[in-house]
Amino acid sequence: MSWDGHAGAMLLGELRLPAGAWYPWHEHPVHQLVWAAEGVVAVGIGEAHWVLPPTRALWVPAGVPHRTGAVANAELRGVYADPQRCPVRWAQPRIVAVEPLLRELLEYLTGDPAPEARERAEAVVFDVLEPVDVAPIVVPSPEDPRARDVEAMVLADPADRRGLAELGRAVGASERTLARAFVRDCRMTFGTWRTQVRLRASLPLLAEGLPMTTVAHRVGYATASAFVAAFRRAVGVPPGAYFTTAVTATRATTSPRSIARS
Repeated sequence: MSWDGHAGAMLLGELRLPAGAWYPWHEHPVHQLVWAAEGVVAVGIGEAHWVLPPTRALWVPAGVPHRTGAVANAELRGVYADPQRCPVRWAQPRIVAVEPLLRELLEYLTGDPAPEARERAEAVVFDVLEPVDVAPIVVPSPEDPRARDVEAMVLADPADRRGLAELGRAVGASERTLARAFVRDCRMTFGTWRTQVRLRASLPLLAEGLPMTTVAHRVGYATASAFVAAFRRAVGVPPGAYFTTAVTATRATTSPRSIARS
């Protein structure tokens, strides 16, 4: 990635990413807007995890280590912004709503328009960037070996309804020992941790547009209403709104004017 000979504040490219493919952990000296024009992509940053259909993108500030992969076959757009010419000052990753206007502008800029037209389009891109007020889903990994065995079982089947005592018998540890390990290593109770696992597992299913009852049952909830309530408490919006373009936060305090790649 280089701005040599490039007049704009943004660099854009396109790449097909097959389902299940992941880029290893990496970082960029520039800001990135991770967005797929088609398909579904996922981004991991530390212990946080986002799933992004075409209606959502993720702003990754320069220098933040991350990994990107495809949940379903994806047409990934590399959108990168030069920090020296970018007015957006978000210090943390932010979910962005991809409304039709933003989508069309990004597609237009991918086509490498003339310098003056590019400058005008870039200015509009940053004017229409809208952050979505949702919390990332965080699933820390425990360090205790027996808790790691429990982690493997729950990750393999988030709908597993066994309690910690039953899971403990399967790995040779007491319920109390495991409960302490999760609080110590993950900074949350096992119950909260398992909720986060279930909600993370629900994101690709929601992105596919599966019925809410189907999603709830697949990740371990007896009813859709119980799943919706847990999702809202943890993420801040109901699952039906997570991937739509209707729930947005207040516009960025810094008026945007330029971008660049994933």
